[in-house]
Amino acid sequence: MIKTILVLGSGSAGLIAAISLRRKLPQLDIRVVRSPEIGVIGVGEGTTPNFPKHVFDFLGISRKRFFALAEPTWKLGIRFLWGPRGHFDYTFDQQVDSQWNDLPMPNGYYCDEEFRCASVPSALMWHGKVFPRQPNGCPDIQGWHAFHIENKKFVDLLELLARENGIGIIDGKVTGSDRLSGGGIAAVHLEDGRRLEADFFIDCSGFRSELLARTLEEPYVSFDSSLFCDRAIIGGWDRTTEPILPYTTAETMDSGWAWQIEHEHHINRGYVYSSQFISDDQAADEFLRKNPKAPKSPRVVKFRSGCYKRLWVENVVAIGNSGGFVEPLEATALMIVCSHVQTLLEMLNRSHLNPTPTWRSLYNDLAAQGWTDIRDFLALHYKLNTALDTPFWRHCREETDISNIAPLLEFYAENGPTGFCRYRLPRMENDFGVEGYLVMLVGNRTPYRAKHTPTTDERQRWERHRADFIATARTALDVKEALGYIHHPGWEWHGDVAAQSAPVMAHQGV
Repeated sequence: MIKTILVLGSGSAGLIAAISLRRKLPQLDIRVVRSPEIGVIGVGEGTTPNFPKHVFDFLGISRKRFFALAEPTWKLGIRFLWGPRGHFDYTFDQQVDSQWNDLPMPNGYYCDEEFRCASVPSALMWHGKVFPRQPNGCPDIQGWHAFHIENKKFVDLLELLARENGIGIIDGKVTGSDRLSGGGIAAVHLEDGRRLEADFFIDCSGFRSELLARTLEEPYVSFDSSLFCDRAIIGGWDRTTEPILPYTTAETMDSGWAWQIEHEHHINRGYVYSSQFISDDQAADEFLRKNPKAPKSPRVVKFRSGCYKRLWVENVVAIGNSGGFVEPLEATALMIVCSHVQTLLEMLNRSHLNPTPTWRSLYNDLAAQGWTDIRDFLALHYKLNTALDTPFWRHCREETDISNIAPLLEFYAENGPTGFCRYRLPRMENDFGVEGYLVMLVGNRTPYRAKHTPTTDERQRWERHRADFIATARTALDVKEALGYIHHPGWEWHGDVAAQSAPVMAHQGV
């Protein structure tokens, strides 16, 4: 039976895992090793909607404290500067896989020519707004949002919370480990001579993958036939007069794509590219030409996209970058951390902290399917993008392996953006769902044969719905205005614990 857990790594993955386990399984003795050898990649600052639920529910952080210490801004989705349209918006609500009662076809069939303002969040994004305005003037904060966060501020908050929950944080450089005679890890050694024993180890050591890869030598599965980028240039600047946008921007570049993440006082910018098609210096030149405010010597991070064959081996589970990584498109890193932590926690609980080999096998099957889903979904982004005709993008369109979702694409090519496409997808273990695939297909004007020509009455009804969304957006609050309420000392939160539903907001004196 597991009584003691040692978490190797004190970044966001390690601390999220430690605090989640401590809160849900308080009988466990949990310690975290904070090693100077484990760095921070610094590009995973966008999130998806599973992140707020995990932060407020599993970690037990109050919204008031989260906003005060982490200083997040809101993210309604991603603005893609991509494909033949030039741009389209991916929101966290149902834009395409939805249907109005007064229309005979799902929404996607009405978006061929114009794919904007197809829902309230997409109208808000188009108008640079973040939340509708309540009658009393306060923001009506709904559940279809995620956050932009600054990694260091978030990790500082997590470390504070870990200490408050009685989690020991040990500083030291890991130099080796002892094996159990029957397999697994007995203890790790620190540079200062300390030997740390535990019943169970969670490897959150980042790309080093100290236990899973270096000690247990688990095989690695590369995604290089589907995802060709392997480097990122990171640079940002302090915000001056730029508006705080309520979304992440993903912009097509010559040999990859660039992100822009919005913080209240800072803009985080980076270029993800393939070293097969552009050198580091050439990528830096292109990045700086398009971003003159960026530092003149931006940082280069090397990475590989893929995951280890198994993430749970004997008494070691790898969570975060130590188990796998795909480029930061769609804010996948923190989404996977939260998902894997929840799955592990539930399995440890159901097995009464005595997990059998079949629990490990099931965890590995689910984790592998989740990574495969994400690989396929991200690969589709590249396959469909016709915005530029450069060697890199020609290679993506011709060579990207999307064979795993061929049944979906065949069905879509015949029938278009119907929700029945979900039955041509493999079992999914991620948050994107069929909506995510349909947004990418419709957003990139992927052709299909079963065209629906709306009648004049249908078109008028559709435009009335869009007009309602646009009217809501025009009177809505932008990010700066909404943050003004949050930062006001008289602001109160109601429904603080019920993260699964949108909190009800109030402001004293309004």
